[in-house]
Parts: sequence; C-alpha cells; structure tokens
Amino acid sequence: MISFTFPRDFLWGAATAAYQIEGAYNEDGRGLSVWDTFSRRPGKILNNDTGDRACDHYHLYRQDVALMKDLGLNSYRFSISWPRIFPEGEGRINLKGIDFYSRLTDELLKAGIEPLATLYHWDMPQALEDKYGGWRSKDVSKIFADYSAFITEKLSDRIKLWSTMNEIPCFTFMAHALDRHAPGGIEPRKITNQTVHNALLGHGMAVSAIRASVKNKISIGLVDVPSHTWPVYETKENIEAASKAFRDRNQQILFPLMTGKYGRGFIDLEGNDMAGYTDEEMKLIGQKIDFIGYNVYYGDPVRASGNEAGYEIVPLPESYPKSDMNWGVSPRALYYILKHSQEYFPGVPMYISENGMACKDTETDNGEILDIDRVEYLRTHLEMCSKAIQDGIDLKGYFLWSLMDNFEWAWGFTKRFGIIRVNYSSLKRTVKLSGKYYSEVIRAGKVL
Repeated sequence: MISFTFPRDFLWGAATAAYQIEGAYNEDGRGLSVWDTFSRRPGKILNNDTGDRACDHYHLYRQDVALMKDLGLNSYRFSISWPRIFPEGEGRINLKGIDFYSRLTDELLKAGIEPLATLYHWDMPQALEDKYGGWRSKDVSKIFADYSAFITEKLSDRIKLWSTMNEIPCFTFMAHALDRHAPGGIEPRKITNQTVHNALLGHGMAVSAIRASVKNKISIGLVDVPSHTWPVYETKENIEAASKAFRDRNQQILFPLMTGKYGRGFIDLEGNDMAGYTDEEMKLIGQKIDFIGYNVYYGDPVRASGNEAGYEIVPLPESYPKSDMNWGVSPRALYYILKHSQEYFPGVPMYISENGMACKDTETDNGEILDIDRVEYLRTHLEMCSKAIQDGIDLKGYFLWSLMDNFEWAWGFTKRFGIIRVNYSSLKRTVKLSGKYYSEVIRAGKVL
C-alpha cells in the first residue's frame, strides 16, 4: 500500500475568520463592519442570521485554543477584525482590540501553535464604506496598508506568518456584482473590476508598508481562491489543456498578483470596462511575496479540445458526489492547483490555506457526530497533498476549513464545515469523528 507521508516540519492547521466565529460585535470598542450591516438587510442571510454572537470565540478563545492543542494542531489561521482595531477604519485606535489579538497570540504560542494571521477577511469597517465607498476607492487601498503596517508592527514580535487578504472575488464580484456578500449591490462591470484592482493595490501597498515598518523577520503572502482545473484523466493532452484553462481563467487576480501584469487578452476582453491603473500600481501589486495560499473546495474537470481555446470544461452530472454546498468533491483539483502554481510561479512556497466540506452532520443518541463523509473528504484531499510533496511541489502546510462550525456568510448557521460541532444555543463544543481522524493523522504524520 502507498504510504502518504508528510515532512516533520509540515504545518498542520485549521482556519477560521473573525466575523464567522468571534461574536462580541459591539463589545470593547469594536466598530461596525459591512457584514454587521449586510446581515441586517432582511432576506440577505438565511433565517436572517447574524454574526452578533456567532461562536462567541471572543470570550471562549482559551477553551478553543485548548481544543486545538488536544487535536495536535501546530498552526492556526485566523483573521484580525479591522473594525476591532480601528472602529472607524482609520484614525482612532482601539487598544482593547489589539489586546484581544495579543492575548490570543500568547495563548496559541503557549500551546505550541504557530499563528498565521489574515489582515482582511471581508469585514470592512462600515465607516470606510460610508465615507469612501469601500473598495471602489483607491483611498481605501492606502488606508488598508496603514492598518496593516500598524497591526503587524504590534504583533510581529510573535506572529511570523501574515496574509494580507482572503479571497478577493468574494468581497468584489460576490459583493458588487451579485449582491450576495457585503456590502452588497449590483453594479456595472467597470466598477466591480475597479474594486478588484483596488483590492490588489491594497495588498501591494500593504506588503510595502509592512516591510518598511516591521523589524522582525516575517513571511507575507496572500490567500487566493483561483479557478481550479484538473484533467478529466491524465493524458499529456488533457494535462496541457487543464494548464491552459488554469492560466486563462485566472487572469484578473492571480496572474497580476504573481507577475505584476494584466495580460493583453484580458485587457482586450474587458475593453471599456477595464479598471483604471498605472504602471507604478502594477509594480506594487506584483512585488515578490513569501508564499501564496490557496483555498480549495472543488474544481472543474477539463479535457483537450479542437476549439480555439484548446480545452473544454466537462460538466459534472447530477450523480457526481457533492458536498452540502452542492460543490463537487474533486481531490485532484487540490493536486493540480499546486502543480499549476509551481509550473507558472516557480520558487513561491504554497499553503493549502482552506480545504473542507460542508456536511449534514447529525448527532447520534449518545451525542457523537459520525461524519464519515467529511473523514473521506479529508483522507482523499490529504493524499493529494502528500502526493504533491512527494512529486517535488513546495507545499509547506495545510489548514483545514474549519476548526468549528460557524456563521457561513449568506448561508447563516445552516451549513456546517467544522471538525468541532458548535451547539449555537449552549455554545458547547463537540469534536466530531473527522476531528478525531485529523488528530490521528497529525500524530502519525501520514494519511490513515
């Protein structure tokens, strides 16, 4: 039997985001975020749920870190709430917000868990949306850089791994074109394209500002959720087709981020809807980063074709295995995002910064959650991580989504991704079968 092993220094983690777990939305000086506002718009969130209390991690963080330690995690990816640090997004500093993340960091390090902090996971301070129009404005790109430099300077003595942003498409396209994420709206394509560019610019400005202000050695990257493609089966032609599809479908965010250029084909395609930008901005956006994080949930199978593109997407049939989000389960998408990344961007280390599955978890009579579907999902995806490493791909760590069930954005509390179950009434935490499995894998250093 093939042994799917991992290096001894591999980071085994889990991931969360501030608005999804923290709660305490109006405590200790925190300002309102666009998600506080959006979740109060009737009908935007299933059951009109909000993240007001969420998992109450703000008060229960010590208990949650203890659970991480029991599971054997040696890393934890979380996000910092911008409005908890700057209630108006700029200007006045909330020291109690800094203190919370300082205490969380100390608790993690005491437990032997390395933090990976994300500076922006979608919770724009509402004040910046009101004053500047949020990511529609390049002023906010600069304000984000100032916030990033401030908080990294405060915590970089203990936090060495930093991600500027998480999943740019979700707070640009999903928010400004589809009205499904905060701040919400259906706007012209040119405006949406500008929000994407301004977010990339904010990343670039933040990287420069962080490196200018931080005295300690840290690693800075960005977490992307690119279009994932994988060959329907592995012939030379299909592998090349999947690679072409990956390149063509990631021209607006990933390739500019990694190369500092918008491709001529993309510029021509957008025409008058192309975002406004300068050469200097592109230099900032494309400056070298220390790692790239990939969030992987599903991908599109691709086969070679005689059409102009040279490939075609193979549609998933109704009977194809899917998660409770109705996303196809495709472990090879994880392998091939890593393979394609190393092919196009050699020398940049990678993390799987999110990977997980929403399931219809149910409790047994004795209170267990026997989520064998999530166990199998983890098993097959971790096998692809190990295969990638054995094939010479520079994968440094894996962060399972999610540590615990939480507020799943527009789905409210109806979708459960956690390896720890949260009872949203009592806030009781229960480790699921998948959590016990992941813990055993970590201890063994190989897929079981």
